[in-house]
Amino acid sequence: MAGEKVSLFIQCLVDTMFPETGEAMISVFDRLGVRYDYPEEQTCCGQPAYNSGYRHEAAAAARRFIEIFEDSEVIVCPSGSCVHMVRHHYPELFQKEPEMVERAKTVGARTFEFTEYLVDQLAITDVGAEFPGTVTYHDSCHLSRGLGIFKQPRILLSQVKDLELIEMHDSDTCCGFGGTFSINYPEISTALVDEKIENILASGAEIVTGCDISCLMNIQGRLSRREEKVKTLHIAEILAGSKGGE
Repeated sequence: MAGEKVSLFIQCLVDTMFPETGEAMISVFDRLGVRYDYPEEQTCCGQPAYNSGYRHEAAAAARRFIEIFEDSEVIVCPSGSCVHMVRHHYPELFQKEPEMVERAKTVGARTFEFTEYLVDQLAITDVGAEFPGTVTYHDSCHLSRGLGIFKQPRILLSQVKDLELIEMHDSDTCCGFGGTFSINYPEISTALVDEKIENILASGAEIVTGCDISCLMNIQGRLSRREEKVKTLHIAEILAGSKGGE
């Protein structure tokens, strides 16, 4: 596929703990003929610091991100929450620096979540994936409420061969992770993820998928502690035709 080159923005959790998600995204791009590069100097987008109230530290991370990516044609990330940070909070961090605000807005306009980029920018709904099994989908908060991304993942999943998509009840309720929220308020977080898991189990699906590995990590952790058989997979792994290590 000719056209613009994608700069891969790989968030911290994928980079350090779930590299298979990033590898799956690359597999999809390879299959589609999308050109890409990976700026190796990239670091955290600053979201954990921002959410914890450390705006000065978050601004330093944001400034670095902008310096690294502002010459990119387009930036794609397998995380709605990190894309939301770049698009919506970067300009807030530089309110006293008009030039940086404009640079932040320019970078934000070029930054897309993975499924959003495939459906809305490339107009691709069928990536040629095959995944036998029943799957339910979790709408993460920043993705659905912050970015308005709801239909794009479902459109892609509906075209996967042999996949049966089963909608769970209250798919857009919070899983309880919320970054530092789950650390600061563990009892509330556990109550939220238990409610989410009940809805997942009620769907009867074998796999729960989503576009944010942080949510899936939280859900999988609780599923494992409860000794449930349902597994989680990032949507990129499903679209790559992978069953997560099998």
